[in-house]
Amino acid sequence: MRERLLFLTGRLAESRLEKVLQGMAPAAFDWGIVNVGVKVAALMTEPILMRRLTRPLQADRVILPGRCRADLERLTQEFGAPFERGPDELRDLPEFFGKAGAPPDLTRHALTIFAEIVDAPQMSLEAILKRAELMRGEGVDVIDLGCLPDTPFPHLEDAVRELKAQGLSVSVDSADASELRRGGQAGADYLLSLDERNLSVAEETGARPVLIPSPHGDLASLYRAHDEARKRSLRAILDPVLDPIHFGFAQSLWRYREVRARLPEAEMLMGTGNLTELTDADSAGVTAALLGICSELGVANALVVHVSPHTRRTIEEHDSARRIMYAAAADHSLPKGYGSALLQIHDRKPFPYSAREIAEAAAQVKDENYRIEAAEDGIHVYNRAGHFVASEALALFDRLGVETDGAHAFYLGAELMKAEIAFRLGKRYVQDEPLDWGCAMDRRAEDLTRLAEAGHTLRARMGDG
Repeated sequence: MRERLLFLTGRLAESRLEKVLQGMAPAAFDWGIVNVGVKVAALMTEPILMRRLTRPLQADRVILPGRCRADLERLTQEFGAPFERGPDELRDLPEFFGKAGAPPDLTRHALTIFAEIVDAPQMSLEAILKRAELMRGEGVDVIDLGCLPDTPFPHLEDAVRELKAQGLSVSVDSADASELRRGGQAGADYLLSLDERNLSVAEETGARPVLIPSPHGDLASLYRAHDEARKRSLRAILDPVLDPIHFGFAQSLWRYREVRARLPEAEMLMGTGNLTELTDADSAGVTAALLGICSELGVANALVVHVSPHTRRTIEEHDSARRIMYAAAADHSLPKGYGSALLQIHDRKPFPYSAREIAEAAAQVKDENYRIEAAEDGIHVYNRAGHFVASEALALFDRLGVETDGAHAFYLGAELMKAEIAFRLGKRYVQDEPLDWGCAMDRRAEDLTRLAEAGHTLRARMGDG
């Protein structure tokens, strides 16, 4: 017996929903649609559903619009059938059901993020602790204290001890063996940039060594250091060192591949900063590619650096990328369709509806409230008085009749400019919602059981009334 799904919607979206479902021709389930009597699905509330839905429901599952704010567990208990929240846009229903209605599990990963505080010797202890706490919130696993040449670090031990007291793992990175020894003796968990000549520092202190080739690029020296670490029962991590583009980048990728081929069980680290910091490109895409390489080669650690302003979200990008790559690898899949965290500038499906479909929806509107959408041909704004399209927000202003209503004009101006940005970049635009910049910005927390508070403009207009 086939599963029967019941889709709940509002008046304006009913015909769109029916077309989408008919186009899907779902073989796995039967379906029905209930218009609960609200104008738009976002206004569907739990009390409305409690009053207007018939009992018993003739459905095995009930699919709510993605923007519906209601307590799914209470509805499930009340009606005796599971309630689920679908995608925000009807056009995304086929993909939603293609993944069996379940979002990807991004709670897991297999990569440890080290993040370097590059100027630690020049910072106060309080400043180091504050920055480390911010990094932890962004997704860091190990705080790396980066030492500087010819720069004293008298509070190195205090920094290590205080970071450890806060429950943080700590590494120390220095070309000076005495600084590495001081850090290890203070309790650092890892010592970076060791080689076959100073491996004894790790043995003395009990810290895990991260080994590099010396001289640079010499894998034979890295293999010797690895063998020596094993003789001393040290759990070494190998860093073949990633070089910048035009300064050995391709050759350095080969080194990682060679180390994995020769030492299949070795734990490795990749420092990604030589690409993210030293390439004038948005760092999210660079990070995705590098962590894809780490996923393929089983590189279990990444050292992240943030110095350049254009890498201000590099920790969040690495955190998102490691989760996406893990989920895709677990599914034996391409890293595609696992969330929009790294799609900061463009979206895969920016325009859910065509100009024709928007025109059909506009023809049903019987009130004065303006709806705004973006499509491939530009910005659409419509109410019962008209439907206007332009590629520039300012070209629409004199058609809207809000010259004497400052609050309404301000609201429409802000929304239309947002829609223009989305149209020009190829991003998904949703009226009254912020543009989704992925992990490039903090996401606003939402309570999915209740309607959002009125926005600034609406509050102002209500106060004036």
